[in-house]
Amino acid sequence: MPTGEPIFNVPRAVTLAASLMIAVQAIMSVLRFDTGVAVFLSLAMIPARYTGAAFELPGGYVAAITSFITYMVVHGGWTHLLVNVLWMLAFGTAVARRVSFAQFYAFSILCGIAGALTHLVFYWGEMSPMVGASAAISGQMAAAMRFIFFSRRKTEGQVPDFAHVPLASLRETLRDPRVVGFIVFWLVLNAYFGMTSFSFGGGPGSEIAWEAHVGGFLCGLFIFGFFDGVRSATGASRVR
Repeated sequence: MPTGEPIFNVPRAVTLAASLMIAVQAIMSVLRFDTGVAVFLSLAMIPARYTGAAFELPGGYVAAITSFITYMVVHGGWTHLLVNVLWMLAFGTAVARRVSFAQFYAFSILCGIAGALTHLVFYWGEMSPMVGASAAISGQMAAAMRFIFFSRRKTEGQVPDFAHVPLASLRETLRDPRVVGFIVFWLVLNAYFGMTSFSFGGGPGSEIAWEAHVGGFLCGLFIFGFFDGVRSATGASRVR
């Protein structure tokens, strides 16, 4: 189990994830237009792949499998990427300090896949691509909801050691008014942006896929207990 770190130190797992996304965006920005579009579509989650269009799209049938993960590393523009990196620094950092390097990625990828599946259900057969790590980061945010509101400061103004705060059960989490208020605000904000076609950067696939965010969030909320090993004050691991 990772030990606590100063608040301004970013865990290696988060640094590498951010670096990968930045590198992909940098490469995409220097590719020729036609090549960039082909790469973008090969990596993106496109619901039409599963209704007979896979052969016609870049990446073919291989992308029908790999895009459940690769869509998370490509973004609709630098603004879209910046928002996701900042979001991950806020919530992914807290999660990464509680679990191992491998657990952080396994958990995040599962949340991202859940987000892609949710998007697929709502947009079955559509050609519009979805990209970005938002669903995975939504899962990280949901995981953080299960411990950041339950910390106990030893000294007024002291930053809590989130790496060792006992994980709250799902029941405790969903009964806490602060958590419920945050979730309601976040859901309303996502729905508003989604319904008003708000986008980051104006690039292809940059409209907010709020349904995917919700799918990733719910996945993170329910499965994080299976990854987190911080024990409660009574010594029992709060994994449910």
